[in-house]
Formats: sequence, structure tokens, C-alpha cells
Amino acid sequence: MKYSIICGSHRPNSQSLKTAKYIEKILLEQGDATYLLDLSDGQLPQWDESFWNADPKWEKIWAPVANQLKSSDALVVISPEYHGMASAALKNFFLFAGKDEIGHKPGLIVAVSSGMGGSYPVAELRMSSYKNTRICYLPEHLILRNSEHILNEKTEEKFLEEDRYMRERIGYTLNLLQEYARALKLVRESGVVDYTKFPNGM
Repeated sequence: MKYSIICGSHRPNSQSLKTAKYIEKILLEQGDATYLLDLSDGQLPQWDESFWNADPKWEKIWAPVANQLKSSDALVVISPEYHGMASAALKNFFLFAGKDEIGHKPGLIVAVSSGMGGSYPVAELRMSSYKNTRICYLPEHLILRNSEHILNEKTEEKFLEEDRYMRERIGYTLNLLQEYARALKLVRESGVVDYTKFPNGM
């Protein structure tokens, strides 16, 4: 299996990136392949409509990312909570990524909050990022609260139980993602998907 991990933070060395690398480590230890796209590095500039017109400038920018996504079986979409919203970098990503790259592939949403928030990015991504991309989000998602205090090499005593629980929950959810990846591969290969007649969602 190959997994694309999309880190939606705008900040270098963010808690979202820490989470992405932790998830990547688990997948690699299981023998899976990974592709980690860190949106804080400016690799994807702001989308504009010239992308739809096959402007050559986008070929160099988007083609390497698109090829990685096309060869992936599933996605892990990681978003910090900025002012109660999913990150702008992630919203921008979903203007580029479409059905050809991620259609009918399972997606796991992972929200990251330094406090006790994190639910709004989950709701926003479920509501607005699937229509034309056809990404299939798992019913399960993850919300990593108190993110600065968990998934570290050394955990403070008062966060030990929360850290243990989240590590276990992440492992459980990645196992689910793997099974969805296997199942949805059958859907994509079945011949029932018709992007020619129905290119856009409703």
C-alpha cells in the first residue's frame, strides 16, 4: 500500500508536521510506501484559473505531486485549526487535487489543536472538499488535542494517559484506513466509475 500524507500547516516544524512524521513512521514500519507533502514549504502556490487552461507553468509545479497522488491508495489529510477553520493551504490543495488523483480513494482526516479544539476542521473538510475530488473520508477521524504535549519522545507525567490513548487510537485508525484502501481499490477497478459522463459531483 502507498499512502499520501498531506500536512496542511503553514508553519515550518509545526505540530501538524510532527503528527505527519509520526504517522509516516508507523506506515513505513508496517512496510508501506509513503509520500509526505508539506504545504508549509510553498511548493504549491495559490491556485488560479489558468490551471484549468493547461497553462504550462502548472506542469512543473503540479505534475510531480499529481503523480504521487495517483500512485497512492489512500490519503491522510492533516489540518491545524486556524480561527476555527481548516487551513488555507489545505483548501488550496483541494483546488488542485481532483478525481484523477484522489477520486474514490479513502481519506483519513486528522485535526491538530494546541488546546481543546480541533472539531471544526473535521466538519469543514467533510462538508466542502469531497464534491469534485470524490475523496471518500472514513467515518472515523482523529483529533489531536494538546498537541504540543503528545507524540513526543518524552511525555510529561500529566499527559501520559492522553499520549498512550492517542498512539493507540492512531494505530487503530490506520488499520481501518488500510482496509478501506483495499476495498475502494476494487471500486475503482470495477468499471462502474464514469468520469466522462459525470465529471463533477452534485
